[in-house]
Amino acid sequence: MISQDKLIGLIPQALDETNLPLEGKQSGKVRDWYDLPNGQRLIVTTDRLSAFDRILAKVPYKGQVLNQLSAWWFEQTQDIIPNHLISLPDPNASIVRVAEPILVEVIVRGYITGVTSTALWYRYSLGEREIYGYTFPNGLQKNSALHEPIITPTTKGGETGHDERLTCAEVVEKGLLDAKTWDRVQAAALAVFKRGQELANKAGLILVDTKYEFGIASDGSVVLIDEVHTPDSSRFWKADTFEALFAAGEDPENFDKEFVRIAYADKGYRGDGEIPDMPAELWASASERYITIYETLTGETFIPGDYPVEARLVDNLKKAGVI
Repeated sequence: MISQDKLIGLIPQALDETNLPLEGKQSGKVRDWYDLPNGQRLIVTTDRLSAFDRILAKVPYKGQVLNQLSAWWFEQTQDIIPNHLISLPDPNASIVRVAEPILVEVIVRGYITGVTSTALWYRYSLGEREIYGYTFPNGLQKNSALHEPIITPTTKGGETGHDERLTCAEVVEKGLLDAKTWDRVQAAALAVFKRGQELANKAGLILVDTKYEFGIASDGSVVLIDEVHTPDSSRFWKADTFEALFAAGEDPENFDKEFVRIAYADKGYRGDGEIPDMPAELWASASERYITIYETLTGETFIPGDYPVEARLVDNLKKAGVI
């Protein structure tokens, strides 16, 4: 494992943004992308860390972990549904097929948990029993497993700029997708989640819930895009301590970026107002967490890419003939 002192020293060099000699740069919370010829796109995963819909910091190696871990999961699930990945010319970069994103975030949940406004346990704790079109019985405990995983879709942004809850039926009723495509997306999402739970379990983890993004490829087929089963898109718990903690009424040991949200919440920050300063040790710990998750899930040793990233990235993209 990379020492915490080294990780702290790398924080100023962490990849905040890219300025590649390519036209049409676009940016999201974590990724920058550039359209390429022949229906392809270059996606660069930066070291930006977001939570509460805000960019909070830069975390060394975070982008590399997300990029390489997603590629690993794409390989593990390609027999279930095709994905957009073509190649990885650099540890932080992917070349993908362009696909038209489906305007529905597909969230699969295996447990009743969560404290955000769209989370199952939050809605249930308010007394709701009809949630996302599903009927839940009285007497459920926080963090208990559902009888079977369910899909709880949301809009992407919606009219308010925030994700709005949907039922599975409303996806078709509101004209967001046709019934055949939505059936394909739901079947793929549940199958990929099942595969994710199986592989996570082998690694000593519980895949609790996750968010998938799907797109329509140029040939009209549905493909899996964006990222898969990363600590940014998914909630993981440690399996070996779950039962004892659940029986004691305590929260499970999380194994994702939730501890960053908790650190901010402890300072009274939940996304509004000025972002408080946090110690460099938090971001070094976050880097360690991301690397450990990568190694735990894949069973592979993490090989850190050289910093600074952009010089290395440009060199690798030249070798790949991208620039």
